Amino acid sequence: MKLKIAILAGDGIGPEVTNEAVNILKAVAELGGHDFTFVPLLLGGVAITATGSPLPTATLDAALECDAVLLGAVGDNKFNDLSPDKRPEAGLLQIRQALGGYANLRPSIAYPALAENSPLRPEVTKDANILFVRELLGGLYFGSPRWWNRETTAPGGGEAINTMRYTKAEVVRVARVAFELASKRRKKVTSVDKANVLEVSQLWRAAVTEVGKDYPEVTLEHQLVDSMAMLIMNIPRNFDVVLTENLFGDILSDEAGVITGSLGMLPSATIGGAINLYEPVHGSAPDIAGTGKANPLGAILTAAMVLRHSANLEQDAAAIEAAVGTVLAAGHRTADIARGSATGQHLVSTTEMGKLVHQALAQSIDRRQAMHAV
Repeated sequence: MKLKIAILAGDGIGPEVTNEAVNILKAVAELGGHDFTFVPLLLGGVAITATGSPLPTATLDAALECDAVLLGAVGDNKFNDLSPDKRPEAGLLQIRQALGGYANLRPSIAYPALAENSPLRPEVTKDANILFVRELLGGLYFGSPRWWNRETTAPGGGEAINTMRYTKAEVVRVARVAFELASKRRKKVTSVDKANVLEVSQLWRAAVTEVGKDYPEVTLEHQLVDSMAMLIMNIPRNFDVVLTENLFGDILSDEAGVITGSLGMLPSATIGGAINLYEPVHGSAPDIAGTGKANPLGAILTAAMVLRHSANLEQDAAAIEAAVGTVLAAGHRTADIARGSATGQHLVSTTEMGKLVHQALAQSIDRRQAMHAV
C-alpha cells in the first residue's frame, strides 16, 4: 500500500503529538511492508509567522497532491488581536472547505482502564462507544451574511451577525454517511437538532427522516440539542451514531470527552471530499507546549483513522487502537489522564507514551503475522 500524507503539525502541542502519530504510522509501514510518504507543511500560527497567512497557497497546493492530511492543532493567544479571518483558526476552516470533507467523524469511547478518570460514575460510562457524525461545511461557521461592526459609537455599541444555513442536499449527504456507518455498528442513529425553535432544524429533521427510510434496518431517533447534552452524561451507552449539524456537533463531541476522561483521547476524521483530513479533537494547548505533558493518544488514534478511511487498512487501524488499550491497561498515563497517587499508574511523557504504544503495536503485528505464517 502506497500512501502520501500531508503533515500539518500546526501550533502549540501540535508538533509534539503529531510526531508520535507519524512514528506509529512509520512503524505500521515498516512492519506491514507499506510505502508511506510524509510531506511536512505549514498551517495556523506557524504559517502566519513564516508567510503572513494562516493557510499559505503552497500548503494548500501540496496538500491537494496528497492522499490524506494529518493535522496536529492550530491556535496561539498571541494572534488574538487579529481579525477572525486572519487568525490561525481561519486557516483550519479554509483548508476544510478546500478539501471538501463534509462529514466529521468523532469517536468517543469509554476505555475500561480510564473509568476512574471520568467525572461520571464508572457504571454510567461502562460500554459507552459513540461515533459523532458532525456536518462540517455548513451552519453558523460558514453561513452568509456574517460580519462584525466594531464601531462602538453605533447604536447599541456595535453589532455582529452569523447565519445558520443549510440546504436539503447538504443534510442528506451527511445523513447518508451516518446511516452507512450505523449499519456496520449497532444500527442506531440519533439525530440532534433544535426543531422546536429553528426553521433550519426543522429542515434538518425532515431531511434526516427521509434518508432514514432507505435504511429500514437502522433505528432513527431525534433529540433536541439541550436534552441531548444531558442524556450523553446520563446514559451514554444508549447512543451509537450521533448525527449533528456543525455547531451542535462541535459542542457535544467535546462534552463527550468526559466519557474518555480527557479531550486528549479523542481522534477525528473528516471525510467526503477529495482528500480526507484527520486531526485530534483537542486544541493547541500553548500553556503546556514543550513540557512533555501533552497526551499523544488522540493523535495516535487519529493515525488509526487515517489507515481505516484513506488506506482501507482495517487490521492495522484496529492494531493501533488495541495497542493504545494495552498501554492504558498497563497503567501508563500522561498528566491529563493520571489520577494523583492512584496505585498501578506510571506517569510518562509525550514521547514515552508514544514509545510504549509503538512497542505494543509491534508485538501485536508480530503475533498477527506469526499466526498467518502457520
